[in-house]
Amino acid sequence: MNVISLAELRARMSGGLNPVLLDVRTPGEFARMHAAGARSMPLDQLNAASVAAECRSSDGHIYVICHSGTRASMACRQLLDAGIPDVSVVEGGTQAWESAGLPVVRSSSGVISLERQVRIAAGSLVLLGCVLAWLAAPQFILLSAFVGAGLAFAGITDICGMAILLGKLPWNSRGGDSARC
Repeated sequence: MNVISLAELRARMSGGLNPVLLDVRTPGEFARMHAAGARSMPLDQLNAASVAAECRSSDGHIYVICHSGTRASMACRQLLDAGIPDVSVVEGGTQAWESAGLPVVRSSSGVISLERQVRIAAGSLVLLGCVLAWLAAPQFILLSAFVGAGLAFAGITDICGMAILLGKLPWNSRGGDSARC
């Protein structure tokens, strides 16, 4: 899988490349903030045929970006498996893009990042499990253990089931007026 650094992408942009960035975050995250010129194609809706036909840069390449790189890597793997060879992950994602001072589009959307939503939900469930175990029945401690096991699994595999579920909620599914492939 190809990974392109922001320095290399910036150099290509200085050389006249107008990259098409395929943003695979949820529509809510995309609406909140995205790289200028990026197109939204959430990972769970990724369509290789449409991407191959409509999301190529002037150099014939497809540049995939997400928050930090994990979902972009998953999308690249799907596109490569579908037979699309010219795909690269933008190293560091939108976090690095913004930190590098590259142009971003912001919205006053009240949607918080998926990562923060996971932390809020996980922390709340652990706390709820502990309180219920203390007040109602000791078996409720299993809720906290289940969430802890899920977090450990997510840390090891870089696949977060809670993020996948939260990404399907209505506030994460609205994209507003975003460019689509």
